[in-house]
Amino acid sequence: MPPQPLIARPSGKLAGTVRVPGDKSMAHHALVLGALAVGRTRIKGLPDSADLHATAAALRALGAQVTRHDDGLWTVDGVGVGGLGEPAQVLDLGTSRTGLCLLMGLVATHPVTAVFTGGALLAKRPMARILRPLEMMGAQFVARRGGLLPITAIGAALPMPIDYRLPVASAQVKSAILLAGLNAAGTTGVIEPWPTRDHTERMLRTFGARVTVEPAADGGSRILLTGQPELAPATLDLPADPSSAALPMVAALALAGSDVTLLDVALNPLRTGLISTLQEMGAAIEILNPRQVGNEPVGDLRVRASRLKGITVPAERAPSMIEEYPILAAAAAQAAGVTVFRGLNEFRAREGERLTAVVNGLAACGVRIAVDHDTLTIQGAGGPVPGGSRIETGRDHRVAMAFLALGLGAKAAVEIDDAAAIETSFPDFAGLMRGLGADISTGTF
Repeated sequence: MPPQPLIARPSGKLAGTVRVPGDKSMAHHALVLGALAVGRTRIKGLPDSADLHATAAALRALGAQVTRHDDGLWTVDGVGVGGLGEPAQVLDLGTSRTGLCLLMGLVATHPVTAVFTGGALLAKRPMARILRPLEMMGAQFVARRGGLLPITAIGAALPMPIDYRLPVASAQVKSAILLAGLNAAGTTGVIEPWPTRDHTERMLRTFGARVTVEPAADGGSRILLTGQPELAPATLDLPADPSSAALPMVAALALAGSDVTLLDVALNPLRTGLISTLQEMGAAIEILNPRQVGNEPVGDLRVRASRLKGITVPAERAPSMIEEYPILAAAAAQAAGVTVFRGLNEFRAREGERLTAVVNGLAACGVRIAVDHDTLTIQGAGGPVPGGSRIETGRDHRVAMAFLALGLGAKAAVEIDDAAAIETSFPDFAGLMRGLGADISTGTF
């Protein structure tokens, strides 16, 4: 498929009220746990993204019935914990690392063999730290050096529960272990050094699993899951994705006179590091109509143009905004003064290619940026960055959208080399932004 370049040109104010797609992480969890429930799960608000369709196809291959209806409702007829079947074909997760991690956790404790693969971007991301604890539970894996795809997983016939301390705070490793623990007799424990996003724990409780959290003896928290439950089907209405909401949010902050309201945004306290950071930088972000939807806090966000200033972001906040680093870097590039992001270890381990693309792209736009071990330092322009550059995104959807948002407030247009990857999470990103007043168009310089 030929590249699909997009150009973001300096724009006037953004204004309007919009709802971005449903939360991608919750969506993967809802489909996966629906596949393990006994009965029919109904889910509204799922993003119609390529990543989600890849996870759905893999679940069908494992025996669940997953259907997207014309009105946007998804239904999942589950097979019960322990009921997964051996897939007849390779499970291709496309670019979905979340789907890959969750499904590897499931397969690890079912007596089946499955081959996992993905696109070029996913194939570069090492999975060794996911595989290690799953091997302790009895699974076997055959992978390329470093735990790279394609990976053959041989699930344990007699899986064992484990008590595992995460060497680095990682929600994806934690989630894989907890999902593997569903089909292991006894109690599976995960100890995390500091809190990471807890959608897995919340969603497990929604489906009827017993999950508790207690202080760990030597610091951090210990999450405990009782294995082999009978999961009950659920009816879910997913809130909007805060990672997707971050894009119009940062663009609106940079453009004078902007006033944008983002509806139904998930405000899980372990996902709001982005909002906290922007507010500390001086962003006018107001939470309206806070409420609870299912097991998750939700609210509407009113965002108005603001003059941002550089700050130092503490390392312990990193897990709560790991998906938002590209767009936060774009915000810091337009702020006055220096912004320092500490605690990049997990981001580097999980998204090394993404970090490189952000650093190279900002440098191409005339921004001074440096990476030193676990610290990212950005010298802000105190307003519009020079821009006028073509960005190599590495087919990364978050990098692509972050630089389009940056281009709207730059002195000169910013072009991304290929917008195709945006389909994986936010298919109508350009259309939604144009509806708010953004100048984004197809083509090249």
